[in-house]
Amino acid sequence: MVFDTKVAILVLDDLAVWQKLNVTAFLATGIAAAAPEAMGEPYEDAAGRQYPRLLGQPMLIFAAGPEVLQRAFRQAIERNLTRAVYVRAMFSTGHDAANRDAFRAEPPDTPGLVGLALRGLKKDVDKATKGAVLHS
Repeated sequence: MVFDTKVAILVLDDLAVWQKLNVTAFLATGIAAAAPEAMGEPYEDAAGRQYPRLLGQPMLIFAAGPEVLQRAFRQAIERNLTRAVYVRAMFSTGHDAANRDAFRAEPPDTPGLVGLALRGLKKDVDKATKGAVLHS
């Protein structure tokens, strides 16, 4: 299947593994919440048990340095891509309201990003993620 849109998650390359996984999970939920039309249908196993919907298209996970993250952030704003963000200060909070406060305290043009998720037209996401490498 060919998609008009693309989902990319960029994660700071020097984080601990648990942090990379945590950031990726949080950012994926941000994209899913912002794009309910991108959600697939519910799953059902052979016994008839129901499971929740998942995003209906692949998500590419990239490793990136701080400069690439900031560049992608600027490109995403310029191209009006859907953005989900995670900043380093959010590792020290314990709940959603504190996360929002931590993000609000960041410089708006250069937040301390450790993760960024993008969704939009493929060509725009590709331009924004230029310089990032697929996570391995």
